[in-house]
Amino acid sequence: MNWLDLVGWAGSAVLVWSLLQSRILRLRALNLVGCFVLIGYNAAIEVWPGVGLNVVLAVINIWYLRGMLATRHDEKTYQVVEVGVGDQFLAHTLRVHAADIARFNPGFHWDPDASGRSAFLVVTADEVVGVVLSHAEAPGVAQIDLDYVTPKFRDFTPGEFVYRRSHLFTERGFHRVVSPPRMVAPYYHRLGFRPDGDSYVLDLPASPSPQSA
Repeated sequence: MNWLDLVGWAGSAVLVWSLLQSRILRLRALNLVGCFVLIGYNAAIEVWPGVGLNVVLAVINIWYLRGMLATRHDEKTYQVVEVGVGDQFLAHTLRVHAADIARFNPGFHWDPDASGRSAFLVVTADEVVGVVLSHAEAPGVAQIDLDYVTPKFRDFTPGEFVYRRSHLFTERGFHRVVSPPRMVAPYYHRLGFRPDGDSYVLDLPASPSPQSA
């Protein structure tokens, strides 16, 4: 087997590996890399149908990657829906993803009967991409109990839309949001949170007071 054959096998392996990814952004990126490798390989051995196929696949991947990267911070693509803390669909979502939630949020426990709880689902169209649960830890302080993203959207940060809309917290009298302690792979430093021990803290702007008539 010569080096050119190794290139062809490597490109094929990357394509297969890409299809095993649960994260949609990573799947597209790896698939694009595999396509580029196979374009070069098939061109070198003059298999033009193989070149054409991989060029088409590369264009498709670029099209989808461009759309995903352009809308990853778009509030028109991702919406925040507040639900009841005892909502059955919320309970179903937490139950389906329980093992994955425990992996990234060790020690997570949700008691919907406790007071001061809030629950938000982050959705795109009719698909749930994230869950944010919180409770009042102290006067003016909202403690995040869970900030979870489903595996398909793990390369995105849909929870940011909850924190970007600070009125979701300020309208409840909060001036500070604290991230879950000991969360695995936190992303809060990208959202304006500051480190505080094993958590991150976001200081919210004061709610504008109504002007006198």
